[in-house]
Amino acid sequence: MSPHSSPRSAERPPAPEPLPISVVDNHTHVDIERDGVDMGAGEGVHGVIAEARAVGVDRLVQIGCDLESARHTASVVDRHPEVLGGVALHPNEVPALAEAGQLEAALEEIDQLLRGERIRVVGETGLDHFRTGPEGRGVQAESFRWHIAKAKELGKALQIHDRDAHDDVLRILAEEGAPDRTVMHCFSGDITMARECVERGYMLSFAGTVTFKNARELRDALAVVPLENLLVETDAPYLTPHPHRGAPNAPYLVPLTVRTMASTLNVSVPELCTAISQNSERVYGPWA
Repeated sequence: MSPHSSPRSAERPPAPEPLPISVVDNHTHVDIERDGVDMGAGEGVHGVIAEARAVGVDRLVQIGCDLESARHTASVVDRHPEVLGGVALHPNEVPALAEAGQLEAALEEIDQLLRGERIRVVGETGLDHFRTGPEGRGVQAESFRWHIAKAKELGKALQIHDRDAHDDVLRILAEEGAPDRTVMHCFSGDITMARECVERGYMLSFAGTVTFKNARELRDALAVVPLENLLVETDAPYLTPHPHRGAPNAPYLVPLTVRTMASTLNVSVPELCTAISQNSERVYGPWA
């Protein structure tokens, strides 16, 4: 979940040209509204799914990263076969829970929710040095280590939130031993980090940020990632792709990001769509 500071507009962008082969939005938050705008155009999760399917985004991974949204995620995935789920305590939630003496109980509930068959992801977890100051980083790192261990124990994929903490995220993953299926959600590193992640076998998931005009370094990083290591996401309702930056995001806008990725990689859109779809099933398992 990655709030940003670009100018905001409550107007919903029009649907883009559909993709030729269906893909997965591998990180979205269907429970969150932005600026009073429902991602499903007033129809809730059903609307989100229908709009996304109409443009070739036929599967979603819904992420719940506090207790309320984690509970909601567990409910959504049981009611919608197009949706798989992930639950965790977001790194920015952890210090406040610890200060209130509620962290242990919260982790126990996350542990129970992770047992659901359609909860395939531990995440998003990780480190955030942008919104959490030095006083909260110790407990944040402890929580990250807990989530890594839980992903390995349960055989789930791990989705990582990394904001201004690249070196520490990579260090802790090396120290703990990353799960076999580790996803760098909303990848924001440079070429050197991208190559390191690929060498370690991680998946790199790119969001609408890669379409931003000022994101040349991020596109340079994308350019060195093999197709077999790529995923795509919205992180909706945030990070809306160009030319709609600042408007509420939703899974139906994934095609804009996919086409920018294909252009950057110098591959055809169908080739990239096929890779994303296959990679998603390899990481998360079948939706049906």
